[in-house]
Amino acid sequence: MEAQPVDVVVIGAGQAGLSAAYHLRRRGFVPRPALDGAPASSARDADSPSFVVLDAEAAPGGAWQHRWASLRMATVNGIHELPGFPVPPADPAAPAREVLPAYFAAYERRFDLQVRRPVQVRAVRRADDDPHGRLTVETDQGDWAAHDVINATGTLRRPFWPHVSGAERFRGRQLHVHDYVSADEFAGQRVVIVGAGISAVQLLEEISHVADTFWVTRREVRWDAAEFDTAARVAAIAGVEERVRRGEPPGSVISVTGQHWTPWARAAQARGVLVRHPMFTAVEEHGVRMPDGTFEPADVILWATGFRADIAHLAPLRLRTAAGGIRVANGRATDEPRLFLIGYGPSQSTVGANRAGRDAVRAIVADRSGGATRGLPTADAAERAT
Repeated sequence: MEAQPVDVVVIGAGQAGLSAAYHLRRRGFVPRPALDGAPASSARDADSPSFVVLDAEAAPGGAWQHRWASLRMATVNGIHELPGFPVPPADPAAPAREVLPAYFAAYERRFDLQVRRPVQVRAVRRADDDPHGRLTVETDQGDWAAHDVINATGTLRRPFWPHVSGAERFRGRQLHVHDYVSADEFAGQRVVIVGAGISAVQLLEEISHVADTFWVTRREVRWDAAEFDTAARVAAIAGVEERVRRGEPPGSVISVTGQHWTPWARAAQARGVLVRHPMFTAVEEHGVRMPDGTFEPADVILWATGFRADIAHLAPLRLRTAAGGIRVANGRATDEPRLFLIGYGPSQSTVGANRAGRDAVRAIVADRSGGATRGLPTADAAERAT
């Protein structure tokens, strides 16, 4: 089947993807009609630039629908509102994985984003050698030929498991935070928690109410005295940007900012469980071996070790550097200007993802500002409309 032409393909309908789709809508783009022959909603739409949002999930909600059951709205970390539509009031005790997916679904309906799901994107490649030609987006439900691709696939599907000697010998349970459900399943056990990030500390505080916990990190935790407010998040985003400009893997925001005193960190400290130990050197059948040779027994090892960018489908573009990343500046792939990576590197936080979606669309509008005859508003006009 021939690839369907479209101006912009957005891959992923999480925070970053929906932000991009919203801004495309604001600037005069319309969802691409389906192949079933459904007409455009108006003559104006028929002449307007088009976009399509492809999402691998079966339902709206992005990564929120996979968060652990005990994560409540009162303890959600980060700014989670999408542009143009605030989160409706919710019970602070309500599970985030119920409230926020419902909000995402309402958002898609409100702005008529017509997200297509579940669609698995298999590859993105250049249609030909023309640097101003189209990119082909290959999926399990047909292909698309796009002028620009906004990749917003996040990290959910790529949990990172560090290699540690002997891990395969462990007779207890090992799981990644990706698969965590509730502290209740660890009641009465000894749980080794690995990781220095926000999730590690939050789960340490939660699990320590029902289990004996032992917290380890690869490096000494650097506590920042400032609260982790919006200003701190913005600073963290800026701190990661230089790495991706050089084509290095993004790394984590926490590696730049240090750990902040969140409410759950203070609660864990107050109860005497916020005690950091150095990373163990090996895993054995019934526990872990520490650098000083001592043995720590364990029933469970919980790896709160983060995620990696889910970008394997971009491999045909051959953008990965020797350092292991993709060179990205202001959300755009330096070596393939038709590709934008949002929710990647400096835009991996929720506030960063919102801004990256806006900035990617702004760049697309600016690139095509001379093409007003195609129905695309100029960059100046688009900014005035925002």
